[in-house]
Amino acid sequence: MIIGIIPARFASSRLLGKPLADIGGKPMLQHTYESCLKSKLINEIIIAVDDEKVASVARNFGAKVVITPKNISTGSDRIAYVAKTLPAAKIIVNIQGDEPFIQGTMIDQAIEPLLFDKSVNVVTLAKRIETINELKSPSIPKVVFDYQNNALYFSRSPIPYVRDAKTNFERINNAEIYKHIGLYVFRKDSLLRFTSLEQTDLEKTEKLEQLRMLENGFKIKVVITEYDNLAVDTPEDLDRARMFYNRYMKNQEED
Repeated sequence: MIIGIIPARFASSRLLGKPLADIGGKPMLQHTYESCLKSKLINEIIIAVDDEKVASVARNFGAKVVITPKNISTGSDRIAYVAKTLPAAKIIVNIQGDEPFIQGTMIDQAIEPLLFDKSVNVVTLAKRIETINELKSPSIPKVVFDYQNNALYFSRSPIPYVRDAKTNFERINNAEIYKHIGLYVFRKDSLLRFTSLEQTDLEKTEKLEQLRMLENGFKIKVVITEYDNLAVDTPEDLDRARMFYNRYMKNQEED
């Protein structure tokens, strides 16, 4: 069974109450949930929350909810807490609650490698960077990977460093630089093993928990997607999400 789990933390350090932020008359968490329902491969979706107010809102729009302890520090630890209670689950999809417009096709792209290759245990997504703002933004992690599409490193800095480029425009045009899209698909045992490990040095330095996997020898398969996402981490991101909804998504829902 393939279970999608959406971790939703009310006490976000950069945007308090983020899961309940209004976008077009719906809480952001509802947009994420409804986007996930469009996946053709997920069998069930659960929202993992740390706050009864968020839980109540999620139940009201029809979601299955599990309340997790407030002292869980990361989204992966939160979904692992829920995964331990799901004996039938074989594959766990970690879908960030702050990506309201993620497409079902993107989720399925990340699931597929685990269905066809038993050696694959963790999958994530990446998209080629097309703008200088994306290249420079520390809130958009970058990823480099080998010829088998296994991740080599993730960083908040632009990687690889394009030595011969004189401008950022040359960097994104002369090299393939990819941003990491924070969707993860795990075999259940790999998720539980990963979340049992202590934080690592690089993880603490970059504030990227996926580096804990690399430092402990996990292979992370990177699937290149042509689809984009819009993660909401700051008030400015929320403004962009509202503009995007009004410009592109509102008409689709009305149709």
